[in-house]
Amino acid sequence: MITLASDFGSPYPAAMKGVIRRHTDAELVDIAHDLPRGDPRAAAFWLRFVLPEFPPAVHCAVIDPGVGTDRDALVVRAGSHVIVAPDNGLAMPPARALAGGAGGEGTGEERIEAFVVDVDDPASETFHGRDVFAPTAARIRTALDADPAATPEEVSDALAAMDDLSPATDPVDIVLPEPRVERDDAGDPAAVEGEVLAIDRFGNVVTNVPGDLIRGRDWVRINEELTPVAETFGAVDPGDRLVTVGSHGYVECDVNDGRGDGAFDLRPGDSVRIVADNVSV
Repeated sequence: MITLASDFGSPYPAAMKGVIRRHTDAELVDIAHDLPRGDPRAAAFWLRFVLPEFPPAVHCAVIDPGVGTDRDALVVRAGSHVIVAPDNGLAMPPARALAGGAGGEGTGEERIEAFVVDVDDPASETFHGRDVFAPTAARIRTALDADPAATPEEVSDALAAMDDLSPATDPVDIVLPEPRVERDDAGDPAAVEGEVLAIDRFGNVVTNVPGDLIRGRDWVRINEELTPVAETFGAVDPGDRLVTVGSHGYVECDVNDGRGDGAFDLRPGDSVRIVADNVSV
């Protein structure tokens, strides 16, 4: 299997698929081609969430604001998975998740290897998705002999034997920010200083605050605004704001049948202060 993810929209991913099909008949799976444009950090968050759901595969991910510059093309082995991506940090958070890191961070580093792709002159300086990353993904799939059960050691050996790959000495990394937790005298979370990581197409505002920090609360204050905590959108009336825990496990600031980014006036990178509130309404 080869998965494809990008911020390209249409029709550019079709060209990447055409290139891959010239080299391999591997199954192609589109993850998304509407990832936040030019935002490797947001894309890394979404791929960290999605890629661990797949069996071992070659993942070709291209969010590449540095296309045509001297940034490297990178191949990262994470367990039996392989990620092909620009060397802008995009690959590392999902690689840690695939390698068994808790929440995608902190462990599993010994199961990660990074390689730089020796790139010949591409046909275009603006479309390395087609000219560099797609053919590299296809060559790797072929080098693995289409074996879906390849062990991490076998994947590592196959990559090491490829003439156009060499070990990466210092790949760019993105470490998603950690929230700062303030605790009360009993040791319970009283306030959390977090950050907006991403906003999905529904306008749901995804923060870096773990959901466990608000579970059991009925109300919290989001940047001073009192907001109910709910397990489902339907727990509040249409158009009303809520705070919930998304399927990714992080706190979201949302609106039932509306857009949370507008209602809370939040954008990626904005700070979010969540304060526990014991009011009864």
